[in-house]
Amino acid sequence: MTLAIAFPNIDPVLVSFGPIVIRWYALAYIVGLIAGWRYMRALARRPPLAAPAETIDDFLVWATLGVVFGGRIGYVLFYNPGYYAQNPLAAFALWQGGMSFHGGLLGVLVATVGFARRRRLPLLPFADALACVTPIGLLLGRLANFINGELFGRVTEVPWGVVFPRGGPLPRHPSQIYEAFLEGLLLLALLHGLWRIEAVRRRPGALTGVFLAGYGLARASVELVREPDAHIGLLIGGTTLGQWLSFPMIVVGALLIAYALRVRAP
Repeated sequence: MTLAIAFPNIDPVLVSFGPIVIRWYALAYIVGLIAGWRYMRALARRPPLAAPAETIDDFLVWATLGVVFGGRIGYVLFYNPGYYAQNPLAAFALWQGGMSFHGGLLGVLVATVGFARRRRLPLLPFADALACVTPIGLLLGRLANFINGELFGRVTEVPWGVVFPRGGPLPRHPSQIYEAFLEGLLLLALLHGLWRIEAVRRRPGALTGVFLAGYGLARASVELVREPDAHIGLLIGGTTLGQWLSFPMIVVGALLIAYALRVRAP
């Protein structure tokens, strides 16, 4: 008989006031953005200066729009384009869930490039500071996925397997916790440690490259035990869509690191 951990059954709704409902998932986005904003302000105190603190305050709105719109558009285009082609209005139903990290990343990338050009900021140093704070949102988002009992792993016999309410009677890998640790906590600690090294900070693009490659490797690894989306399934060679979307991040991250090793900021 396989041992398993019972799912804690935490209510996905944190609080509700009549028609107003606050969910853990929405709270993860809000806290992640606010915590990332405050942390980025703290990082900006060390040279080379990526942007004044008040400029980072203004960027919070751009980042929020990039995360929300990019994440939703990415989910629509990457994960279920057929359904939304037949039901276009459903793409606007954000309360029904469905966000893509890769789409959110592209949304924030567009927002970052636009903001940097508008404010005449050095793009790569600004992106490096932003990369250091991004794992905060990833950590909170994956914990919210676990609370919702979604994006769970494949059936397993490991003693820490969890029986998820929507995952059938057999224990599964708590892949949300794996991702929270690798993409969130571990990557956050790694980037923080590298940021403290001035020689690394003065290599524009190095920290952005570490984030992209680090996330790509972590996500691609966890995808080996994560249950693929039912309407997508496994792809060529047993790979998943998450891995295909992560491989370009690894390549771009490696190229940025190689570039940063050749260029030093004054």
